[in-house]
Amino acid sequence: MNAILHPAGWAPPVGYSNGIVSAPGRIVFVAGQIGWNAQQRFETSDLGVQFEKALENIVAVLAEAGAKPEHICRMTAYCTDKAEYLGVRAAIGRAWRRIIGKHFPAMTMVFVTALLDEGAKIELEATAVVP
Repeated sequence: MNAILHPAGWAPPVGYSNGIVSAPGRIVFVAGQIGWNAQQRFETSDLGVQFEKALENIVAVLAEAGAKPEHICRMTAYCTDKAEYLGVRAAIGRAWRRIIGKHFPAMTMVFVTALLDEGAKIELEATAVVP
C-alpha cells in the first residue's frame, strides 16, 4: 500500500505528490515510453495525444509484471515543448484520469531540446512497487 507524503503547512501539489512511501514489494522499473503505437509508429504529432499514448504504454508494460497504475510510485516526464505542454494540460488531465485514475505519484517534469526518436514530444518513465 502506498501512502502520500505531504509535510504539514505545505500548499497541496496539483497533479502529483511530493512523495510516496511504499510497503515492501516487487519493484518494477519502466523504461521511457513515448507516444507511439505497438509498431513503433507515431499516429499524431499532437503532444496531448502522444502523452495519452505514452501513459497507455506505461500501463501495458506494468501489466506484464502484474502491476496496476495505482502501484506507480514515481514518474519522470521529458517534454520537448513547454508552451505546447501548457496548452494541452486540460487534455493531459483528462487522459490521466481515464488511464491512471485519481492516483498521483511523485513526479518530475523536465523540458529538453530533443528526444531520441524523431517525432517524439514526450517521454515518460515510471517506477512501481507491487505489494
